[in-house]
Amino acid sequence: MSAADRSNGVRAVIQRVHSASVVVDGETIAQIDAGLLVYVGVAAKDIESDAAWLAEKVRYLRVFPDDGKPLNRDVAEAGGTVLAVSAFTTQADARKGRRPGLSYAAGPEEAEQLYESFCAALRSLGVSVQQGRFRAHMDVYSVNDGPICVLVDSTKLF
Repeated sequence: MSAADRSNGVRAVIQRVHSASVVVDGETIAQIDAGLLVYVGVAAKDIESDAAWLAEKVRYLRVFPDDGKPLNRDVAEAGGTVLAVSAFTTQADARKGRRPGLSYAAGPEEAEQLYESFCAALRSLGVSVQQGRFRAHMDVYSVNDGPICVLVDSTKLF
């Protein structure tokens, strides 16, 4: 299936953080120190290769400093961890009206499977991954570093 045949592609908002955590029903279920907070949204027509592409993009995205350049190391080189949070609203379309449309987002079963595939692929690339709770109302806390925030889309719309 070509990118033109799909709606949005798996999307992510990637934030470099000093720390981040997820709280569900008053309980901290995931917490990281320095690393990346990644909000992941799966589109209705996404496939396994989209999740794998995103995992590789997150793993090798050079957004951490070294002695020579401010954006030269990836999360593993920097000794960081990833906190992955499923966020279907990254698929929202807010171009018209005042309420974001969510028709591009995948259904819960499809989305959960690809979100889990993304996390597993990232782990297979040597990154420590913490996860939010799929379909739960989460309070996400973060201390952004920079701030560095990057948007990615497997169909490469941005």
